[in-house]
Amino acid sequence: MQESKLNNYLLLHFIVFIWGFTAILGALISIDAIPLVFFRMALAVFFIVLYFLIKKKKFSLDAKGVAKFLITGIIIALHWIFFFKAIKLSNVSVALVTMSTGAFFTSLLEPIFFKRKIKTLEILLGLFVIVGLYIIFNFENEYKLGVIYALIASFLGSLFAVLNGLFIKTYQAEKITLYQLFFGTLFVAMYLLCTSSFTMAFFKLSNLDWLYLFILSSVCTAYAFIASVKVMKHISPYTVMLTVNLEPIYAIVLAVLIFGEKEQMSNTFYIGAFIVLFVVLLNGVIKKGVNLKHKFTQSLNRKK
Repeated sequence: MQESKLNNYLLLHFIVFIWGFTAILGALISIDAIPLVFFRMALAVFFIVLYFLIKKKKFSLDAKGVAKFLITGIIIALHWIFFFKAIKLSNVSVALVTMSTGAFFTSLLEPIFFKRKIKTLEILLGLFVIVGLYIIFNFENEYKLGVIYALIASFLGSLFAVLNGLFIKTYQAEKITLYQLFFGTLFVAMYLLCTSSFTMAFFKLSNLDWLYLFILSSVCTAYAFIASVKVMKHISPYTVMLTVNLEPIYAIVLAVLIFGEKEQMSNTFYIGAFIVLFVVLLNGVIKKGVNLKHKFTQSLNRKK
């Protein structure tokens, strides 16, 4: 049991590393955020359908599932649109440090959907995260719009994670992933149709863009998406979201190595980023300590 839990934590960290690379790909791909999300989701649906056919899995879905995955498919599409817009308007470092607010948003949303009390500690630490973001927002003027878009993406990502924490109790991870991405693709496609964006030029991408989109849709989306939903069977949404907040550390290191000077920020940014990331990691340490204390107390009570 303990080994299985460890394996799930290691898998979760591997997924987070892949998601960190997603931001790098978002910066490397030359097309705008909305077309990028469309290609990402559409190609991912193609790969997952292939997976279903190879594994001979059933595509059937009840009416309630259709409604649930339609809504969350739109949420994840909007999450990615705002996320990639944030990267295009600022850079990988700014977008991902701002995305670390996910743990704060999840601490507010999870009690609503899982019917538990809001924990004062989570709110207090969340306020420190806001202080760190304020420092970044106040001194990095050229990135303000990117920070705002990343905050919206963070909230939508938290909402999505909490809802999937509920869905995994009833539906298979693969089916959740397939239909959420399918409905998300339809949502973006409808927008592109309404804005007359589907032209021959829309599909004319460079070979490098197609290569990056292939990696983004197969490894960073289809695989990571299914694996992350499966992990939620064994790990709570808050812990998932907390671990996801390590994504900036992985991604910023990769971004500095790949993009060099473009990712180098002012000292003020790094002060704000340190506050945000330190609070996120501190929260994890405190939660771990509380859980161990609770287990120890339970063990003593059983012996009595």
